[in-house]
Amino acid sequence: MRYPQAGQVGEKTPWNVQSFSKFGSRVGLSQNNPELFPRSDPIVTPSEIHLHLVSDATGETNHQVVRACLVQFEGVRANEHVWSLVRTEGHIEKILTAVDSYRGPVLFTIVDDDLRQRLEDGCRRLGVPCISVLDPVVATLGKFLGRESRGRPGLQHELDSAYFGRIEAMDFTLAHDDGQMTHDLDQADIIILGVSRTSKTPTSLYLANRGYKTANIPLVPGVPVPEEIARTTTAFIIGLTNDPARLTQIRRNRMLMLKQEEETDYVDIERVKEEVTEARRLFSKNGWPVINVTRRSIEETAAAVLQRYERFHGRES
Repeated sequence: MRYPQAGQVGEKTPWNVQSFSKFGSRVGLSQNNPELFPRSDPIVTPSEIHLHLVSDATGETNHQVVRACLVQFEGVRANEHVWSLVRTEGHIEKILTAVDSYRGPVLFTIVDDDLRQRLEDGCRRLGVPCISVLDPVVATLGKFLGRESRGRPGLQHELDSAYFGRIEAMDFTLAHDDGQMTHDLDQADIIILGVSRTSKTPTSLYLANRGYKTANIPLVPGVPVPEEIARTTTAFIIGLTNDPARLTQIRRNRMLMLKQEEETDYVDIERVKEEVTEARRLFSKNGWPVINVTRRSIEETAAAVLQRYERFHGRES
């Protein structure tokens, strides 16, 4: 089937390609068509919509897709109705009742054909778009591989070796946070260094969730780095830095949260500049790559770390 472009709607327009504007209204669809819209639209504010996330597993995939898409529409707030572990017809009917009350797009990841059909038919009757998040990817991979998918829900969450590898990585990372347990740094996949408040811990935890054993070491004025770092031969070592002005602001906010308002070297802009400069000298002296985390999200920082990690191991694409 050739899908019409946005604004070109015919009688056979599939519901999984309905377009929405940044304010949640339908684009290119005639609301006077009783076949497409048998009932009135849900009442939503110009910056607020209802989203129904339906999954036969944890629903994590739906959440990540919605998050990635919504950031493209400034000022829109989504009321997410999360439906996980959906594996019975009764559960589908309950969802459709909720969709009827809170009209909005339905995004689903369901592998059972009967349940999918029941959900899609119900959404069609209600006049709301129903989008299968994984279908285009699974279909394309299946065609390329010449194989059919297994059709089992939640396979990515099975307790396999990769799962236990992530648990092991998380345990290692928590034990080696903020310079703890430096005696076995050679067992780390990644070692992160940086001055205070350069996102070392959250970046390490994100990497651990991806299966990488990550240690992070704070760079404190007057305190040498652990000797064990010089003895590591396999770990990838990388430095994180930040703009001094931004770093000072973050530190001040941290101090306010702790109800500590006194002026110290920790928040003195000149001292902070010295810290950042000294850290850069250390990175340069040892040939360690550096990432400036200023205005970067944790995900973006972690992606940059992994890019350099792959390059370190000669696996850059």
